[in-house]
Amino acid sequence: MHPLHREAHLIERIGWLRAAVLGANDGIISTASLVVGVAAAASSHSEVLVAGAAGLVAGAASMAAGEYVSVSSQADTEAADLARERRELAEQPAAELDELTHIYIERGVEPSLACQVAEQLMARDAFAAHARDELGLSAHIVARPVQAALTSAATFSMGAALPLLIAVFSSLVQIPWVVSGGSLVTLAILGAIGAQTGGAGIFKPTLRVTFWGAVAMSTTAAIGRLVGHAV
Repeated sequence: MHPLHREAHLIERIGWLRAAVLGANDGIISTASLVVGVAAAASSHSEVLVAGAAGLVAGAASMAAGEYVSVSSQADTEAADLARERRELAEQPAAELDELTHIYIERGVEPSLACQVAEQLMARDAFAAHARDELGLSAHIVARPVQAALTSAATFSMGAALPLLIAVFSSLVQIPWVVSGGSLVTLAILGAIGAQTGGAGIFKPTLRVTFWGAVAMSTTAAIGRLVGHAV
């Protein structure tokens, strides 16, 4: 007999990876953009630091609340579908067996074999079989609101801390350039790490996040400069 071939699929990381990448990138881009924009219009170093700190706290809270509400809505939909499926299995087991059989037939399994597979899977765990093959729900993609909220808030805070720390040790005149440069380098590194962790190519994700970070920071710097001159 051949030993079991175990595979570690990267899709199992998708839940926390999505929230972590989104939180860290958003933390860097939004806080760096805020700091750069305020620095372009501010008359004192303390104004920039207060704005950056406020942005960090507000952004982390917003990310946590937004992710929790969004993923909770997904979880509610999943729970409703699962409850409906459990009820149908109790009330119409024959119809559910036929439904599962047709799912396997549509995937290319020969009809008689599809019926045997459906019968055996339903005999073992009918609810799990329908959740997986009819609804497309499995352990690695099920919605986890609290995990998403905490991950987003924590990674946003860590990302936002970087441009804020750079601003602390830079003069007011240097802040727009130093914060932008340091943030873009960090975004590129995080883009590469996120792509590598998810098993994707490095170049496109890194270029994508760096480009949009540069657009956000240059836009807020221009607006801050215009507002500063106008006021």
